Amino acid sequence: MKPPIEMMGVLMHPWTLEETVEEITRRLDAGLFTQHVVVNVAKLVTMQQDPTLREAVSRCDIINIDGMGVLWGAWLLGLEVPERVAGIDLFYRLLALAEKRGDPVFFLGAEPEVVGPAVDKARQLYPRLQIAGYHHGYFWDHEEEIVRKVRESRARMLFVAISSPKKEQFLTRWQKQLGVGLAMGVGGSFDIMAGKTKRAPAWMQKMGLEWVYRIVQEPRRMWKRYLITNSLFAWMLLHEKFAGRKVT
Repeated sequence: MKPPIEMMGVLMHPWTLEETVEEITRRLDAGLFTQHVVVNVAKLVTMQQDPTLREAVSRCDIINIDGMGVLWGAWLLGLEVPERVAGIDLFYRLLALAEKRGDPVFFLGAEPEVVGPAVDKARQLYPRLQIAGYHHGYFWDHEEEIVRKVRESRARMLFVAISSPKKEQFLTRWQKQLGVGLAMGVGGSFDIMAGKTKRAPAWMQKMGLEWVYRIVQEPRRMWKRYLITNSLFAWMLLHEKFAGRKVT
């Protein structure tokens, strides 16, 4: 496996999807806990301003590059990154892996009316998949109860659809008590699996235009987010490129 690269002060693993699945499998077989996270433009920008999020991400065992913006930025800085690893693609691959291995999974997060249909869809796609349990993402008044529920379910893989930085902070805070082998943040994957939102067509994904598709689907919520974060990212990227900072 290639060693981590550093971009804007953040270490990331420049691995392919296949390499990531291979490493997760190795760690599961070895009995090692794995906290996984993906880094996209929005998260990378937020990490520059939020030391708590930066610390939580830095503690993760596998940090994949998600989002064409980060991939292009890495290339601009002369870093060798073979491809992006989209969180939802890895999510589906790990569900298939869990089905094959017989590892129970737990779905945690999203809205109450989303997580149930997402689980139903997972059962359709992976008939032999063992669903250890599921719960929506509105549980902050009784975190310990949810942690206990996950632990007692004996799940091996935990997929968390909660927004950042709450997701990373929750997993960092409770990783030893959850009792799982893998904890992965999956962003809006439950929404897509449940059919609430649609993923961009393949050609838009390849061209790095998924953000445009998301703006079209949710213009009021997304346009400002992408306008601000993309602009900040471009400025920080140019600063890193021309400020003469050492890139490894």
